[in-house]
Amino acid sequence: MHYNFRVDKDIKKAETLPSKFYMDQSIFDLVKEKIFSKSWHWIGHENLVKEPNSIHPITLMENFLDEPILLTKDNNGVISCLSNVCTHRGNILALNSIKAKKLVCMYHGRRFNLNGHFEFMPEFEEAKNFPRGCDNLFNFPTEKWGPFLFVGIDPQYDIKKIIKKINTRVGFLPLDDFLLREDLRKDYIVDANWALYCDNYLEGFHIPFVHEDLNKELDYGDYDTEIYDYFNVQVGYTNDSSIAFDFPKNHVDSGKNIAAYYFWIFPNMMFNFYPWGLSINIVKPISVNKTKVSFIPYVYDSNKLDSGAGSILDKVEKEDEFVVQNVQKGMCSKYYDTGRFSPKREKGVHHFHLLVSDFLNK
Repeated sequence: MHYNFRVDKDIKKAETLPSKFYMDQSIFDLVKEKIFSKSWHWIGHENLVKEPNSIHPITLMENFLDEPILLTKDNNGVISCLSNVCTHRGNILALNSIKAKKLVCMYHGRRFNLNGHFEFMPEFEEAKNFPRGCDNLFNFPTEKWGPFLFVGIDPQYDIKKIIKKINTRVGFLPLDDFLLREDLRKDYIVDANWALYCDNYLEGFHIPFVHEDLNKELDYGDYDTEIYDYFNVQVGYTNDSSIAFDFPKNHVDSGKNIAAYYFWIFPNMMFNFYPWGLSINIVKPISVNKTKVSFIPYVYDSNKLDSGAGSILDKVEKEDEFVVQNVQKGMCSKYYDTGRFSPKREKGVHHFHLLVSDFLNK
């Protein structure tokens, strides 16, 4: 089935995506193929393969894309992201994190090096035109941002340009020194379409109405959204310099009291920087009306965890869940189809809807 979504580039005229986008199973399936398979994905910290000859299996977007991938680090320290599927008969190569110099399939003994190149297969002496290029493991496009790893199946945009632009704001922060706090890590199940969760994240318009405590920490009047190619940033200002970033003198925002940078990378990655560190939020579709949201905190200054905009994340999340789940119910109404955007306050949502429509219409 073909859908033709149109979102006007002029936010002053544009209407939102229609309600069926958030409810239709065939559209949900199309989103998997045309958006998530064509985008970049955050897969974790490079410490997943900390030592040479490390092998770490991952299911990319489990219960959605379900792509078996394999992080490896060879003896020279080169990190690769490979298909975790043997090119002989499709067996999963690694089931657990291990240390090994070679990848050997447990099914029939096909062997690869840690860069995915085919090396050996028993009982294939008589096979003609063997091995071929397709007998190597597929090597996924991979990029790094500090210690963080990104992978794409068939990404249609350049994440290196995005990282470079983001670093103009947060490049002064020592990402390599940020420490994962497993005790603060949480997964939330939201009874709503994944895109409704993103819609809500991409505007601060609702903050005075939904987040009483957060509204006290941020200056709503100065709250701003900046739009770029395939990503945007919401800048949260504060009147209290004690809970703001301490910028170096030559920083683009030097002299401003900024409490938070909320970076969103299309379609589902959120990198929220606070003076205490970074909260990574990954939005993972489960079904057309169910979503898993993972909060992964990396702390730099634990003394600041209990102050400012980043101190009440769990409360803010639960308030967001409440409204997003109500919006999902509203999508079922016969009397709602599309809405309009506030040109001042909903630039991020408009940007998201433009990208969604562009990807789906390709």
